[in-house]
Amino acid sequence: MSTRYLTADQIRAAERATGNLLTSGTLMRRASAGVAHVVAGELDRTGGSYGRRIGIVVGAGDNGGDALYAGSFLARRGVACTAVLLAPDKAHAGGLAAFRRAGGRVVDALSRDLDVVIDGVVGIGGRGPLRANAVEAFAAVGSQATTVAVDLPSGVDADTGEVHDPAVRADITVTFGVVRNAHLLAATQCGRVEVIDIGIAAGAGDGAGLWSLSDDEVGSAWPVPGPADDKYTQGVVGIIAGSHRYPGAAILCSGAAVTATSGMTRYVGSAHAEVVSHFPEVVAAPELADAGRVQAWVIGPGGGTDDAALEVLREVLATNLPVLVDADGLTLVAGHPELVEGRDAPTLLTPHAGEFARLAGSEVGSDRLAAVTDLARRWGVTVLLKGRITLVADRDGGVAGNDAGASWAATAGAGDVLSGIAGALLAAGLDPQLAGACAARVHARAAQLASRGAPIGASNLLAAVRPAIRELLGTD
Repeated sequence: MSTRYLTADQIRAAERATGNLLTSGTLMRRASAGVAHVVAGELDRTGGSYGRRIGIVVGAGDNGGDALYAGSFLARRGVACTAVLLAPDKAHAGGLAAFRRAGGRVVDALSRDLDVVIDGVVGIGGRGPLRANAVEAFAAVGSQATTVAVDLPSGVDADTGEVHDPAVRADITVTFGVVRNAHLLAATQCGRVEVIDIGIAAGAGDGAGLWSLSDDEVGSAWPVPGPADDKYTQGVVGIIAGSHRYPGAAILCSGAAVTATSGMTRYVGSAHAEVVSHFPEVVAAPELADAGRVQAWVIGPGGGTDDAALEVLREVLATNLPVLVDADGLTLVAGHPELVEGRDAPTLLTPHAGEFARLAGSEVGSDRLAAVTDLARRWGVTVLLKGRITLVADRDGGVAGNDAGASWAATAGAGDVLSGIAGALLAAGLDPQLAGACAARVHARAAQLASRGAPIGASNLLAAVRPAIRELLGTD
């Protein structure tokens, strides 16, 4: 089942929809009990709760209240709990009273020898970086302490995922009911995200929004040959990439297409001999006119930006076939946006941040979600913005996100592999957003399999694509 991420306004609306659960304080009690349960689990994992030491950094409002109530539950389990109040006059009165009744102590500064520090400074309503007194409070704690954030790490924007400086970097983030945008967009800052059911509907919120596929959904969407299929019915993808002088992009992109599906791969370009020497199953031709029929095109990686490359790009985009444009092709599109603007056939652009800036006319900025959504809507195409968190926006405003889990795929040639995978999926009939999202997941999984904690090159990544697909199909 897909994971749906909500904005702060959608979360507030979902909380209001619970009626008495919100107004009676039930939601807060459930949330704080969930935080306490997660912290206790972490303490138990490392030796038990009794006699352990936790500290809480408490801001004004309900986020601080959740943290204080959590502290009261933990104190009753024999945990030594201390709290620093950043705004004593605005601390949640009920939470503070419960904390003190349970034996929690309010202190001027936390000690260095804590086992856990709880970030209860601000939640989804927080804006901007940590203030000086909050920075000072966290700085007093030793590095051995596990940092647990309530709802979101303070200093992280709930909707955009912008990580302000300074901000809390959490080992664990405990959130409630439904995940927020920032839990994906700022995944590295949030650490492990634990979702506590407090009675907020999981399907809360309307509109296109941000979502991510499950592994099962990727496996179910992946093209698998049926009893009546042949090489043509499974999709024929055409690759226009690289050159005789620079064949690497051609080999990587074509190889990824061969590996991704069981259809057929055609190659067009001056690196035809090199491609066939690595992948003899590829049907190669030096000129577009000799390519034969395809169901989708991939164009741009290592293809150059001269007039000849522009004419080939123009001819490909003039067809009614799905087209993926990457790398040098994106540079050409940036100078000739009319080639893709409003194109009726499926069109997938796959820029990294620098290429995106050329396409959009401005840097991606801190709000990657808004930036990719705006370009996709403005040009009427699907845009895959590469990164540790890959975002795939369609023209209707929906954005599929994928957290790679690591950045081992940030290596030369990895983008060529991604383009080949996604292009093969387009040829097999997947729509551009689904093709991009599935390709990003397999690409990330392949990087993890190839790396296992050590640097890799694009050739290693390509070799791991098939094992990654096997895992997601459940055939490994």
